[in-house]
Amino acid sequence: MSYVSAQEALQVIQSGQRVFVHGSACTPVYMIQELAKQASRLRDVELVNISLYGDVELDKPEYQPHFHFNSLFVSGSIRQAVNEGRADYVPVFLSEIPELFKRNILPLDVAIVQVSPPDRHGYCSLGTSVDIARSAVNTARCVIAQVNNNVPRTHGDGLIHSSIFHAMVLQDAPLHEVVYGEKVTEVEMQIGRNIAELIEDRSTLQMGIGSIPDAVLRCLHNHKDLGVHTEMFSDGLIDLIEKDVVNNRYKNVHPNKTVSSFALGTQRLYSYVDDNPAFAFLDVDYVNEPSVIRRNDRVVAINSAIEVDFTGQVCADSIGTYHYSGVGGQMDFMRGAALSNGGKPIIATTSRTAKGIPRIVPMLKLGAGVTTTRAHAHYVVTEYGVANLFGQNLRQRAHALINIAHPDDREWLERAAVERFKDFSG
Repeated sequence: MSYVSAQEALQVIQSGQRVFVHGSACTPVYMIQELAKQASRLRDVELVNISLYGDVELDKPEYQPHFHFNSLFVSGSIRQAVNEGRADYVPVFLSEIPELFKRNILPLDVAIVQVSPPDRHGYCSLGTSVDIARSAVNTARCVIAQVNNNVPRTHGDGLIHSSIFHAMVLQDAPLHEVVYGEKVTEVEMQIGRNIAELIEDRSTLQMGIGSIPDAVLRCLHNHKDLGVHTEMFSDGLIDLIEKDVVNNRYKNVHPNKTVSSFALGTQRLYSYVDDNPAFAFLDVDYVNEPSVIRRNDRVVAINSAIEVDFTGQVCADSIGTYHYSGVGGQMDFMRGAALSNGGKPIIATTSRTAKGIPRIVPMLKLGAGVTTTRAHAHYVVTEYGVANLFGQNLRQRAHALINIAHPDDREWLERAAVERFKDFSG
C-alpha cells in the first residue's frame, strides 16, 4: 500500500462516528492535530482511548461541538476536560475493555494507530502499546495507521499486516517519553525497601505507574530469579534484566520472557525492546486476566493509592469527585496476585501527599471511588511499615493502618477510630 496525506486518510471519519485513538508512548499526536483541522466538517465524533500523552488539541473547549472524548482512563492530557464536563470517563477494568469492542457495546467505526514501518513480509508493529489497541484494530471497520520509523518492532500480539489498513500516513516523530525515576524521594525509597523485604526470590512482579514502583526496582538488586508479568513497565526494569536479577526462569506462564501489554519510559527503553525476543507484548485481555495471572507462583502486585480508609477501601482514581486517573488494571492484578500460590497483592503509598494531606483516613472523601474493595486489600505499605489486612477485622485493620500512618496523624486517627468502633483498646 502506498502512503497518503493525513488529510486524505482522515476523510473516512464522518460525523457521529466512534473513533479509537492509540495511547501512551504511541499517541498519534500528529494525526489528532490533523483531525482538528477538519473540525468544520464534523460533528459529534466520539473519541475513545486510554492514556493519551502530548498536546491532543481536541480536548480544548472550541472543539466541543465537533469532538467528544469518552475516555476509558483519565490521563493528564484530558483530565481538565473530564472534570469540566467537556469529556466523559467510563470506569472499567483494563482487562475488560476489549470486550466493549468485541461485544459491540462500544463498536468502533475507525481506529487511529501509530505503527512501525512494514517489514519485508508487510507486517507493522503496534510497538510499545499493544494493550487495548490490538482489539481496537481487530474490531474497527476502518484502521488508519501513522507509520513512524521511531516505533520499535516488538514481539507478541502487536503485529498487523499492512493490507488491513484503510490508509497509511508516513510521519516520523519521537515517541512520548516519561522519566519516572528522576525524582524518587527518600520517603519513596523507604517504601521501596519495605516492599523489597516482602518479595521472595523467584517471585513474579507486576508494577504500576510511578516513582514508587521505580523505587522498588532499585531495591531488588540482591534478589534472584525474578519474573515479570505486568500491565506495563518502564526503564527501571532494564538494569535488573541486564544483571540477571529478572530472568523469568521460574515463571509458569511464558517462562524466559517478560510479559507486558505496554511500556512507557525513555528512548533507552524503546531502543531496548526493539526486536528484543525476551519481551512479549500481549493483548491486555490476556495479560490482565486474573485466571492467567494466578497461574504464576508468588505473584507480587504493586499498585498505588490516593487514599486508604480504616476498613481497607482503596481509592486510586479520584480525589473526591475530581477524576484523576482510572480504574485501570489495579483490581485485575490485586485479585490475580491474591489467588496466586504465595502471592502478595500490595498497595503502596506515602503516608501523606506532597502537600501534607494524610492518605490513611477514617473515611474516603465524599464522592471518592473505591478502586480496590476492603475484601480485596491485603498488604498496605507506607514509609512507616507494612499493614497486612488479610483476615483482620475492622478494628484490627484500623490499628494496623494507624501504625503505618504519619506519626503526626496517629492521634487524631485514633480518636476517629474510638468514635467509630467504640472499644478501640489493644
